[in-house]
Amino acid sequence: MKEGIGPMIRSVKAVVEAEKMANSGEIFLREGAKRSSGVQAKGKKVDQLSAYRSQIMGCGLCRLAGTRTNFVFGEGSSKAAIMFVGEAPGADEDREGRPFVGRAGQLLTKIIESIGLTREEVYIANILKCRPPENRPPMPDEIAACRGYLEKQIEMVKPRIVCALGKSSTQALLNVETPISQLRGKSFDFNGVKVIPTFHPAYLLRNPEAKKEVWEDMRKIAKELVLKLPGKKSDG
Repeated sequence: MKEGIGPMIRSVKAVVEAEKMANSGEIFLREGAKRSSGVQAKGKKVDQLSAYRSQIMGCGLCRLAGTRTNFVFGEGSSKAAIMFVGEAPGADEDREGRPFVGRAGQLLTKIIESIGLTREEVYIANILKCRPPENRPPMPDEIAACRGYLEKQIEMVKPRIVCALGKSSTQALLNVETPISQLRGKSFDFNGVKVIPTFHPAYLLRNPEAKKEVWEDMRKIAKELVLKLPGKKSDG
């Protein structure tokens, strides 16, 4: 029994500690605002995301801290209308410290451009900030430890839509075990933000025939955001 209770206790502690670190971002920023009131008076906006990244990048809440090369926080516009959320960093992302920079990332860039946007105009992040060994799926305790960070990013960016990429990110965000094939293209709620799941770009590299479904999902997102599709006069 003791061997079974130990991991459970560590998992609970990780969740509590993650929530403390995530919520402490507000305190950190408020104190920083007081110290830099002169800068605020000149109309310069405090970069909350950069400040938050600096605060949590040394995270050691789960086992992945001991195997990562880089903490992959996320990147993009702090005012993005859409946020893409993947599963976890891969080898390329772990090496560069940036999300979606490998083959799947190149395909994601094309998906973003298919609705008339650029990577600089959206925000890209992952459920986990550190690469799992051999790119294995995230463990429940790892998701629990990292979840508060993503929630804080969503709170700061305030996107109109979160596009969950693939099974792991969708199930983690929505707290369900439903297959991604039954969830993709539908709308869900996450703390007041609309979530529209679709297949992960890595899945499309293995199953290119599924690109049709992803295109349908992107058209729905474009319509929600009132975006003009490239080469189209209107989509609605």
